[in-house]
Amino acid sequence: MSFKTSLKIGQVLTNDELMKEFSVANSGGMRRSLKHNVLVIISDHTKGLYDDKYYGNELHYTGMGMKGDQELYKQQNKTLAESNSNGIEVHLFEVFKAKEYIYRGIVKLCKEPYQEKQLDEDNNERKVWMFPLIILDLDSEEMIDSDVYNVYYQDKIKKIRKLSKDNLEQIVREKNNVKTSYRTIKTTTYIRDPYIAEYAKLRADGFCQLCGEKAPFYTKNNKPYLEAHHLKWLSKGGTDTIDNVVALCPNCHRKMHELNDKDDIKKLKMVLDEYNKIRDY
Repeated sequence: MSFKTSLKIGQVLTNDELMKEFSVANSGGMRRSLKHNVLVIISDHTKGLYDDKYYGNELHYTGMGMKGDQELYKQQNKTLAESNSNGIEVHLFEVFKAKEYIYRGIVKLCKEPYQEKQLDEDNNERKVWMFPLIILDLDSEEMIDSDVYNVYYQDKIKKIRKLSKDNLEQIVREKNNVKTSYRTIKTTTYIRDPYIAEYAKLRADGFCQLCGEKAPFYTKNNKPYLEAHHLKWLSKGGTDTIDNVVALCPNCHRKMHELNDKDDIKKLKMVLDEYNKIRDY
């Protein structure tokens, strides 16, 4: 009798719950259950060692082995490579936040495994095996929240910045001709009022309200180019009202989203306070 899981796509488990559900070991990115004849694979984006890639609902999963060249027909790499003929059912989990395992459902090997170069745990170049897997539940890829993905992406940037220039150059050379990875991500879009945004720009009279410099260029409609910015972000509970919106040059706008510096916030609050006193709207 084949194994049937009670898990739903997108359900988040702890490691203990994962172990109990599938009767697998407590660690490792590829965990086999002899009891249920399943292989649990975990794409852990928090560790940064393996470079798994998505192409829509197709995952190219990095094989087992943290140091040196990986071997295809060894341990669970062999199990996964032969999964279309050995009767093993493969279940996928993803990790974007430590200790939270998101269930993605059953996957199936859809193309032959291939090799590419990645860095091992000692930052030495080595050959790894990539397993192209199709996610059978087409709704599975829709479960990723953009906020979760952005946290993961920023964490990855921090880790990349710790690499030496030589290591980084080595990786970039390998990626130079690699197909661009992509996947669908669920996002919440805040509908910004265009009247509020345009009025904020007009009110600034062609000058950035943070650095005080003139707009860097004029648009095709001969308007000074500025960008509307919510002082308290909409995602943080800010309001889409004229007393929360300023007009910034592109550099300062990016600076606010990158740093959100306290002194800059204070300065822009003073600008808005002056407008509130006048109440010309």
